[in-house]
Parts: sequence; C-alpha cells; structure tokens
Amino acid sequence: MSYNTENIRNIALTGHAGAGKTSLFEALLHAGGVIQAQGSVDKGTTQSDTDSQEKARGHSIDSAIASIPYGGSHINLIDTAGYTDFRGPTLSSFAAAETIAVVVNAINGIEYGTRRMMERAAQRRLARVIVVNKIDFEGAKLGALVDALREEFGTQCLPVNLPCLGGKQVLDCFFHDKGTTDFSSLAEAHQRILDQVVEINEAVMGHYLDSGEGDLSPQELHDAFEQCLREGHLIPICFVSARTGVGVKEFLEVAERLLPNPAEGNPPPFVNGEGERITVNADPAQHVIADVFKIVNDPFVGKLGVFRVWQGTIRRDTQLFIDDNKKPFKVGHLFRLRGKTHEEIDRAIPGDIAAIAKVEEIHFDAVLHDSHDEDSIHLSPMQFPQPMFGLALEPRHKGQEQKLSQALVRLAEEDPCFRVEHHKELNETVVRGLSDLHLKVMLERMKERYGVEVTTHPPRIAYRETIAGHAEGHHRHKKQTGGAGQFGEVFLRVEPLDRGAGFEFVDAVKGGVIPGQFLPAIEKGVRQALENGAVAGFPLQDLRVTVYDGKYHPVDSKEVAFVSAGKKAFLDAVGKARPIVLEPIVDVEVAIPEASVGDVTGGLAGKRARILGTDSLRGGELVIKAQAPLAELTDYPTELKAMTGGRGRYSLDLSHYEPVPPPVQKQLTEAWKPHVEDD
Repeated sequence: MSYNTENIRNIALTGHAGAGKTSLFEALLHAGGVIQAQGSVDKGTTQSDTDSQEKARGHSIDSAIASIPYGGSHINLIDTAGYTDFRGPTLSSFAAAETIAVVVNAINGIEYGTRRMMERAAQRRLARVIVVNKIDFEGAKLGALVDALREEFGTQCLPVNLPCLGGKQVLDCFFHDKGTTDFSSLAEAHQRILDQVVEINEAVMGHYLDSGEGDLSPQELHDAFEQCLREGHLIPICFVSARTGVGVKEFLEVAERLLPNPAEGNPPPFVNGEGERITVNADPAQHVIADVFKIVNDPFVGKLGVFRVWQGTIRRDTQLFIDDNKKPFKVGHLFRLRGKTHEEIDRAIPGDIAAIAKVEEIHFDAVLHDSHDEDSIHLSPMQFPQPMFGLALEPRHKGQEQKLSQALVRLAEEDPCFRVEHHKELNETVVRGLSDLHLKVMLERMKERYGVEVTTHPPRIAYRETIAGHAEGHHRHKKQTGGAGQFGEVFLRVEPLDRGAGFEFVDAVKGGVIPGQFLPAIEKGVRQALENGAVAGFPLQDLRVTVYDGKYHPVDSKEVAFVSAGKKAFLDAVGKARPIVLEPIVDVEVAIPEASVGDVTGGLAGKRARILGTDSLRGGELVIKAQAPLAELTDYPTELKAMTGGRGRYSLDLSHYEPVPPPVQKQLTEAWKPHVEDD
C-alpha cells in the first residue's frame, strides 16, 4: 500500500493491567487483514507477547509494534504493558504517537493505571481516546461507567459510538443520530458531541449556525474534531469487545476519519543545545530528524534501533548521524515491525515507525539526522519514574564477570527504568528497577538470553550526606622528597543549599594567591570527597563550596598537591558544618482489598510512613497513598503478599530526601570506616 504522511495514524494502546490491550491489539490486526486469526494471550500466540517471560506470565512486559493498512490509512499500533513494574517501555512509546488510547476494563472501571496513563498523556500534550473493552461481559454497567469517566476526567469525555443489542453491536453517534442503544440516546449523544466539537472552531461554528449540520463537510468535521483532541477539549469514548470483535472496525473507522495524522498533532518538544524550542515539519523533502524510542537486542538480527521519523525521508543507503557524532553510518536495511517479524521497506517518511539493525552506537532517545545543522537537536526528555528497588549481584560462576557486564549493558539499553550502578569503593554492582518483579524478570531474561546466572543480596540504601551549617576549612599539603616537592594550601568555606539544589563550586580567590590553573585541581579534590562522603561514606549534595584564599610555590606547586589540599580542606570544613545523613523518601501507592486496610495502614505506620489519604476503586478495592523511607520497605513485597493474600499491588516513586533520625545516623556513621590517605 502506498501512503503519505496525511494517511498515517500513530496510536499507543495503554491502560491498567488486565484491561485487554493485547487482545484488542490482536483484534485490530485481524480486522485490518494483517493476520488470519487472532492469537490468544493464554496460549502465548499473540503478535506482541513473544518473549518467553511474557508467554509464561500471561501479560505484556515490553511494548510491541505493528501496522494496519485500513481504508486509505496506514495505522501504526503500539501495544504496551499495563503493570506499573514495566512502565519504562510503556512511557517511551509515548514519544512515537499522536494519540494515546487508554483501554478501560468495562467490569473493573477506572483503575490505578487508567488515571496514571491519562495524566501522562495530558502532560505530553497528546490526543487521548478512552476505549471501553469487554462490553459484552456479564456485569458491565456501561452507562454508569461513562458517568464515572466524565466525573473523573471531565465533561469533555463523550462517546463517539454506543453499544446496542446487549453489546453485540456498536453504533456511530458522531456522524449519525438515529438508532436504538443499550443506554442513553443516540440522538442525544450525537448532539452533545457535535456541539462540543463545533464550538472550538469559530469558522465551523459559524457555518453550523448559518446552514445547519447537513452543510458541514467531512473535512470540516475532521478538522474541528482534531483541534478538540489537540487542545484537550474532547476525549472520545469508544466501545469494543476484543473477544468478539464488536466495535473493533468502528474504532478503526474513528482512527481513519477523525484522529490526528502526524502533521496535525501538537508539535513534538524538540529543543536545541541552548534549550530553545525547535519546530520540526512533517515534510518528506526536508532534512531528516528521527527519534529512537526503543532498543531491541535481537539474538538473530542483532541490535535494533526503533525510531519515529518526524521530518525528512530515510531510505536505504541514507547517510545518518547519531546525535552530534561526526562520523555518519549508512542505512543498510530498513525494517517495518510486526511483533518479532521484520519486513524490509525502501523508505520511511514523516510519521513512519521503522527500525535499523546492527548499528552499535545507536541508543535510546538518540536523534538521527542527515545534516550537521541538526547536531544539537534532541527531544525534551520523558519523565520516567526513578528506579528505587535495588539488588547487588555477582556472577554465580567465576570467569563470567565480562559476560555479566555485557549482558547488563544490553538489558539497560532496552528499558529506561532499569539502571546499572558500579560502586568502586565496595566493588559492588547494583541493578535498580521499579519493583522486585521488574528485577526478577530482568535477571531471568539475562539467564535465558545471555547464559549468565547471578547471586544477589540487598544493596546499601542510596543515602546521601549534606550539611546543616556554615563552616570554614583549611589544609596545607606539603611534601619534600629529595628532588622537587609538592606544595598547595587552600582555604575554603562551605554552606548548605536548598534540598535538591546539587553542588556549586565558587572561585572567590583574589590577588592571584592561587593561580587560575590550579582551581580545577581544587575542584577535582572537592568532587572526590563529594563522591566518597565525609561522615558515613555516602555522596554529599546540596551545598556550595567557595575557595577564597590559599598559597602556592612557584616551583613545588603541582596539580596533585592542590587536589589533595582541596579535598582535605573540604573535609575539614564539612566536619565543622553539622553534617547530616539524608535518606530517600518514596511516594507509596498500595492497591488492596478493603478488608485488608487496617493491617496495611498499621504495617505502613510501623515503617515510619505518613499516610496521605485513600481512594476507593470499583470492586471493593482501596488505594492507600503514603510516604515512607525506602530503607523501611526492603521486605515489603513479602509482607504485603501475606497481609492481602497475594491481592495487594504497590508502586514506588522517589519523592525527596530528608534527614535520618539521630539513632540511624549514629549507626551509619559508626559502621563506616573511612580510609584516610597518608600525606
């Protein structure tokens, strides 16, 4: 099928776990003629859940991509994971779509993941569509659900179609006003959504008032509808049953006729090196600009970089640069994806989602371009949740250290919420993720894909240090060893900054008492001490260091002398500035059965948690919101499972750092035995 940018629709299916996103993905591919029969999540035969972990667990872990030629449109679909444990690949897919389709389980209604995905899409200024799935399931109260959606997300949530015959059919209510439905009135729903759409565009409103609805052209309706989506004035509601296929073709019709194409959505947040917004145009004739939003390490194809083209045309043999690299690479093969299937294509135009293989330098969030004019351009970074769960690990079998390191690099390339840290002072490798399940899945993948088994143990908590007062420090570094000696003397002061401000180094030296070439050496020494800590061995933050005086020797002063003098003058000052240890405080959201609320809140209170409130969910569930020290939650997965009979779910996000209680600081300080270098 030949198509242009105006024919493309990019849609990411998101929502809470169990809403039926993968089944809907299958139903859409089947309705579009891409596959002959729908696969089954239970049987592990879907196009998207192809990983062995996904098949074994019966739910998505990664995002998956496929395209559908439908009518005159080319529809790119992205199926995403619903579990909060795997939010990294889900959120990264937002960088490729104009429209986020939030799938809602008709039985369970609005769930935790529904709210989070609606919020994330709004923050990214993407068009939002709510897709109510499982409309034919017993117990589905669709009218009440629409009321709940409007109450939760605003009156701009309006059906564009309605179910009838007990969920066996779906009727369009945007272009039609006659028919009998299971709830509401088609005529009433038609009028309500038409009024909502035309009022946003003065020209369309004038035409509508002057000549009536019958005179409005399909293009006028599309333009006004698309403007409403772009400005958040409308959130359409569609009804489907992925199981029976009801409403699936109707959703494709909505996508083709009403959803924005790549030239119509809100402009992507590209910025230049100075942080200024840059406009990219969905013009196939301009310079290439594409963003890599997904990395796949395929055992057969090699490293695969999946990207969205925003401007220009990429063809086989195109020369492309990665970020500001000076050396280009040549596109040898260009692929379109359908799950694990790779179809070779000749070109990718603005709006296309495509992939290139075996380019080792490519990485997540890389910008691909074909001219040095675009060297400094990049997308504003997506806000990912901070991975707070950690495991220290080492290879189970000796001699696999290098293999372990390479495997961890590959896994971290694929998931922006999976981090690898190397702690030199402890000779410890730590992996961090969003939950114990997230880390368990990643380590199982490492064993399956790369043949590396590991032993694990809890890592040190990511405490930090700072100061509570002002102080001055001084150190004279002097060594004489027969020949040329070493000399450097530094006076500095330290002062606290606001929490989260980081570190500032200020040069206030006057009169040349310390030559300018030695200031970087002093800063280097200070930063060494920042990294290694001063009272408990944790990195220092949120302070300012001002060097204001010192001495040098015209012969003996060397960089190494001022590194040592700067480091020890800084430690001298910090020791006088009321140093304190900070601990990470996390936002905790726990979804539990109502019957478990007493046990769970009591358990959190015993972990120095502050309960912030609760929200009721359908189906007799509650969400408890709290803040707690991360150090108190080491064994929380096991405890929550025991308290709720395995029905509890939770998520953590870093909130802030705050001082530990004095007994904890004393314990941490006494446990740290700093290594003092001899002068």
